[in-house]
Amino acid sequence: MSFTATFLAEASEVVARIDAGAIERVVAELAAVRERGARLFILGVGGSAGNASHAVNDFRKLVGIEAYAPTDNVSELTARTNDEGWETTFSAWLQVSKLRAGDAILVFSVGGGSLERNVSPNLVRAVQYAKQVGATVLGIVGRDGGYTAREADAAVIIPTVNDAHITPHSEAFQGVVWHCIVSHPSLKACATKWESVAQPQPV
Repeated sequence: MSFTATFLAEASEVVARIDAGAIERVVAELAAVRERGARLFILGVGGSAGNASHAVNDFRKLVGIEAYAPTDNVSELTARTNDEGWETTFSAWLQVSKLRAGDAILVFSVGGGSLERNVSPNLVRAVQYAKQVGATVLGIVGRDGGYTAREADAAVIIPTVNDAHITPHSEAFQGVVWHCIVSHPSLKACATKWESVAQPQPV
């Protein structure tokens, strides 16, 4: 098989192995967030930060949940990194945002964070702060889910089917999973553009 065929076959296997029940649990938690009029903060680093920005749009526009991503403010992010260090960038931002019980954080991450390995420590500190204030912790994470999956109220783990492609599959399937979530009938409140214009027009 060519590399492309192998990569696509891996993607197919990821789809087959994702836990649909875990996605449903995240949907239920997010429906409760919206019901109580609370906020959603989406956290990610690297490619996951780009996914977080996209997802904020979808949760605000399609679902009607007030949502934010700290990485959308590059000035604050870089100031906090420069002045206070990377580890507290997200937790300090959540503190200023007055994260509280009833709100939720949604972590996008390839590994879910690990203080022991010094991988995404800012995600770990954010999860710790969220737990401290009583906010809901959700995740869409790869590998074994790391700290996020261990502490989350609900988390979807993107299965590893090839150790050489953990990052691309994890980041790609973050998109598949969150698009499934915002399309879920328990959450979707507004029609997406192409689906609405594709409907038969009255004669």
